[in-house]
Amino acid sequence: MSTTNLQQRLNELFGYIRQGKIVEAMSEFYDRDTVMQDNANPSMNGLAANIEREKQFMSGVKEWKGFNVTASGVGDNVTFYESTMDFIATNGQPVHLEQVSVEKWSNGKIVHERFYYDTGKK
Repeated sequence: MSTTNLQQRLNELFGYIRQGKIVEAMSEFYDRDTVMQDNANPSMNGLAANIEREKQFMSGVKEWKGFNVTASGVGDNVTFYESTMDFIATNGQPVHLEQVSVEKWSNGKIVHERFYYDTGKK
């Protein structure tokens, strides 16, 4: 996949996330054997397992407020982006997350994604 096509796919993924359509994005952009990992935690294998994990995450979201990409890059079947996410949790608490995501692609689908973020309380 050319870097131009990969950048287009990444921009389409951003569009889904901006709308809070994370589960729908997974069906569109992730390979059925995708592997996802948060920081140094054990990876989660397979699209079905990862969709279930994202559904659990989204069940804690009362209102999606925003998703902003602050930097991104595209290479040889690899993309990354730095982003912020804001939402209101079901308990009414506002949440602000900052993270970096690195994706490995094959045939237009994400086969591996790793998220890097600070888990410390401020």
